[in-house]
Amino acid sequence: MQRGYLDDLLAFLAVGRERSFTRAAARLGVSQSALSHTIRALETRLGVRLLTRTTRSVSPTEAGERLLQSIGPRLDAIDTELAAIRELRERPAGTIRITTTEYAADAIILPKLARLLPGYPDIKVETTIDYGLTDIVAERYDAGVRSGEQVAKDMIAVRIGPDMRMAVVGTAAYFKRHPEPRHPRELVEHNCINLRLPTHGGTYVWEFEKAGRELRVRVDGQLTYNTTAQMLNASLAGLGLAYVPEGMAETYLARNRLRRVLADWCLPYSGYHLYYPSRRQPSAAFSLFVEALRHRG
Repeated sequence: MQRGYLDDLLAFLAVGRERSFTRAAARLGVSQSALSHTIRALETRLGVRLLTRTTRSVSPTEAGERLLQSIGPRLDAIDTELAAIRELRERPAGTIRITTTEYAADAIILPKLARLLPGYPDIKVETTIDYGLTDIVAERYDAGVRSGEQVAKDMIAVRIGPDMRMAVVGTAAYFKRHPEPRHPRELVEHNCINLRLPTHGGTYVWEFEKAGRELRVRVDGQLTYNTTAQMLNASLAGLGLAYVPEGMAETYLARNRLRRVLADWCLPYSGYHLYYPSRRQPSAAFSLFVEALRHRG
């Protein structure tokens, strides 16, 4: 490999993955003009165009996509090995990137990190709240957190929380205006607060089960949010029914600020799991992280 090629390939990889010179330059800590010059120089040396540029977007050409698919995993593997070598020091170190839902981050992960991190100041955890089924490999996350049913079969899954239940909740003021639903199908007559799923662009379908019978209801209403905390707050304001993890609503149910309906249709399901690729070589920091989150119940 000619001198300078590695830095140029890393620059190309950043632009190709970010689909943006602006974001790639910020990630690499260089100016956009310097990054653009680097890519042009690489294209000149290779004799082929790697990126198609417009005023609004950047996308790989056929040659660029082939280069991304071939060098990306190899350079990622080099990064992983270098990180593992650095962690052969006396104290585990490194940044762990995870994607999770808001409730899991607050109720499950944060309390466990509060016990782990003070003893390991060189471990950093970067958390992204995401309700889509993110491809953690493509997006370069170390791990993701989802309910057990949502974890792909080719992943290693570690239970980090107990079984869970969902809850349909609303305020007493709301139920003064609307009769309580006795069956999930009656939810279509209610003002329900929706959750937007970024991965598919649709809204979350409310799921129920009773006596072995599963039922999925596509609800409608005036409000749609992208986090369950916003849904719960809207319900507390009397603006409709919310479908949230039971633990989120417990305090408000105990204080009679919310009333629960259809509880007999909300059966327990597999709780949150941490998942990561089976081929991932765990670092010392990541192994500590996994053990700290592991459910002991």
